[in-house]
Amino acid sequence: MPSHPCTSPAADPSTTPSTGYRELLRNKEFSGLYAGFTLTVAASTLSGFALGTLVDRQTGSPFLTAVSMYGATFATVLGALTLMSVADGKRPRRTLVVLQLASLAGVGAQAVPGLPLAARFALLLTLGLFQSLGTGTRLGLLAEVVPISAYAPARSLMNITSGGTAIAGYAVGAVLLRHLSPQGVFAVAAALTALGSAVVAATVREHSIRPTRRPGLRRTWTTNAELLSHPGRRTLLLNLWVPNGLIVGCEALFISYDPRHAGTFLAAGAAGMLLGDLAVGRLLDAGRRRRCAFALRLLLAVPFLLFAVHPPVPVLAVAVFVASAGFAATLPLQEQLLEQTPDRIRGQVQGVESAGRMTWQGLGAAMAGGLAQYLAPGTAIAVVAGISVAVTVLCRPSRRPTRRTGPGASGRGRTYRGTTGE
Repeated sequence: MPSHPCTSPAADPSTTPSTGYRELLRNKEFSGLYAGFTLTVAASTLSGFALGTLVDRQTGSPFLTAVSMYGATFATVLGALTLMSVADGKRPRRTLVVLQLASLAGVGAQAVPGLPLAARFALLLTLGLFQSLGTGTRLGLLAEVVPISAYAPARSLMNITSGGTAIAGYAVGAVLLRHLSPQGVFAVAAALTALGSAVVAATVREHSIRPTRRPGLRRTWTTNAELLSHPGRRTLLLNLWVPNGLIVGCEALFISYDPRHAGTFLAAGAAGMLLGDLAVGRLLDAGRRRRCAFALRLLLAVPFLLFAVHPPVPVLAVAVFVASAGFAATLPLQEQLLEQTPDRIRGQVQGVESAGRMTWQGLGAAMAGGLAQYLAPGTAIAVVAGISVAVTVLCRPSRRPTRRTGPGASGRGRTYRGTTGE
């Protein structure tokens, strides 16, 4: 009798025990990337909250306020389509520091009193572009400063920290705005950005295994075409982007479904997501993570079907908590994507994956909101969740292993082995 896919012993080296968080944090370079990332998330959260508050005070428009807080995520796709190849440039540490300093200039400009709203939105999009390129560069460096076996725990720790920092950032932002103007909060965000740049510059060394080809628009398009032409990577990206984005769309309807208890649902979702990342990234080895990936993607969507029948609020809160643990499916999928990516384009591929996931979250919210214009919110949530289930089932990656060898597979002539399945 076959073993359960989430508990059977591994048959390959990828099932060795995961590197612990403490061991990761003893790595000076990872600690620097991690601290810089945390400070960047904190600064981004504070600046978004300050801009949303300022726009709300000046316009009273819910639409403009929402766009001001989350509009930067739509600029990430611009980075993925144009200049993401800079993530794989010859000097990634210098690139990351320069992008951090560019973000610092943008956040600092937002602190200027009396700046027109049009200029503030232009800065917002520019910051989104810098952030997407910085994400690609940071993730490319991450794949070099930690061993492959530690990549998923490292991403897990960063995911957990990102969620916790964002929650804390909004709380701190609310307190700061009681004593400071939005421009003052922008100044605090600029200080955090500057500190993050200094930490990266002081702790991360320059990695010199990169190619000498000049990054740019043509190189970005060429690599993106190469990425999407590979069936295994294309399927992995589809499973990373679409189910995740559709469920974020479900969450975007919590306020419309039940304004009084939306906060409860959002808190339950955040707690479930953090617990899922912790359990899957820390307690499961690579082999078990891979075997659980399909089940986790189903778990992400199925509990949301309950919204169609309107059970009591505690039942829905538990359902959202359980479902949100399924967001941890991104970890094994990201591991597989890394395995199938040559060293020379790791940063760009990871940046495209991140940008595409964020873009699909925006599209999922727009799709769910559009459906809710014609259907009851609970029904719309269930429909979008059903679509997520269908995508997960119909687009499940093949179990057929793939192998790419030869000098073109890596900047160091190494053999790459990947699998298109869990």
